[in-house]
Amino acid sequence: MESSRKNEPKHLAWHETLEIHELVAFQSIGLMKLKNSVGDVKDDMLHNLYVQCIKDYENNIKELIQFYSLAPRDDEEESEARNLGKGFYAGDLLILSKTAVKAYAAAITETATPVLRETLTKHLQKAIQAHAKIFSYMYDKGLYPAYNLEKLLKNDLKNAHMALEMHYK
Repeated sequence: MESSRKNEPKHLAWHETLEIHELVAFQSIGLMKLKNSVGDVKDDMLHNLYVQCIKDYENNIKELIQFYSLAPRDDEEESEARNLGKGFYAGDLLILSKTAVKAYAAAITETATPVLRETLTKHLQKAIQAHAKIFSYMYDKGLYPAYNLEKLLKNDLKNAHMALEMHYK
């Protein structure tokens, strides 16, 4: 994490901090899901793929959370109680809806058939509305402190550590 450029800021830029947040958030939830379900996978090859993905996500998260200490910070310290059960499921739903928005947007750019484009556009609009509703729910319940970078990153670290500490078979 050392830099060779002179006069480089001592912290990450906001946009790269938010990209790291997105990566840690989705991989932490994905890691929890993988660890929770790997024991149910009976096919040896598929089980090995799950285990490899678990190890890869663990390594990714460990490497990425090292950059959290370089995130821009507010001096304000706040403690918060959070319902992790509700937050986990809501976060999983938010990531699913965000992925749907991205997938539909990309699919539309590959569409040549007008009626298919109209259908995909309709689905995209529904996905955008679903994302907005889920985000609003999470924000209103204090599960997604989107406007407080410090709290957002603390939530990420809490989820990342929980995912890394989960045991699996």
